[in-house]
Amino acid sequence: MELRNLRSLIALVESGFSVSRAAEQLHLVQPAVSQHIRHMEDELGVQLFVRKGKRLTGLTGVGEQVVQYARKALAETHNILDVGRDHVEQSSGVLRVGTTHTQARYVLPPVINAFNKAYPEVELQILQGTPQQLVEMALDDLVDFSICTEDLAEHPLLTAVPCYKWNRSLIALPGHPLLERKRLTLKALCNYPLITYVFGFTGRGHFSDAFAKQGLKPRVVLSASDTDVIKTYVREGMGVGIIASLAYTPKQDRDLVMHDLSKLFPWEITKIAYPKGKYLRRYQQRFIELFQRCVSESGRWAGLLPV
Repeated sequence: MELRNLRSLIALVESGFSVSRAAEQLHLVQPAVSQHIRHMEDELGVQLFVRKGKRLTGLTGVGEQVVQYARKALAETHNILDVGRDHVEQSSGVLRVGTTHTQARYVLPPVINAFNKAYPEVELQILQGTPQQLVEMALDDLVDFSICTEDLAEHPLLTAVPCYKWNRSLIALPGHPLLERKRLTLKALCNYPLITYVFGFTGRGHFSDAFAKQGLKPRVVLSASDTDVIKTYVREGMGVGIIASLAYTPKQDRDLVMHDLSKLFPWEITKIAYPKGKYLRRYQQRFIELFQRCVSESGRWAGLLPV
């Protein structure tokens, strides 16, 4: 079984079964990709793809099994290559980080800055996605690490390293009645329109559970995956926002007032994850260390504590 055949198989799956896109991804001509697949099917004696005419439309049951093992085989190949590179090119390479908007915008900048100073010859690539997409990115070797709060720790094929815990804060325009209360409660929040994160992002599940446990139903008038979008509509007067405390920046958000809500909601834990068995190059290990250190040393995030 040749590695180039496995690469063509995975590329076809990732490109939505488009031979042209797979060839472009692999920097090959289309006939070469088709030939690799024919060789695999001939060698195995089974069809890996469902076909409609000449067009590939999906994987057969056997094809799905083969793809799982092909991913593992290519991952081990990458591990072998990385072991060699780590001894020859210790301080150069590419580091691909998958994360959400909140992490990329509010958490990673000081980490990226510190890493760039330590490894100026390593190119950093940041890819954004939903937590579910970030799991797939890590498993499919589209990124070296995925960083988010949801989903990563639950997947059995990923190693998830806890990095920090965080909670939520209310943001509102000055003079809002909620800001005048000495003690905020979940019931009090239910009296006003709320703007917060969509399900699957930044702890929305635990947010909703906190209300449900008290038999309350919050009036969420708008939800978004992007914290900056939430702030925009708070400024428009649509309601009060409930955001990750780390996403409030006093200098840029001086027109908004923040109130800590960590006594009302459970703490969330953000993790950095990668496939189990993955060989970590030295600069990749250093990135994890810097991520944990920069977060623990930062004093500007209300409600943020190191794990």
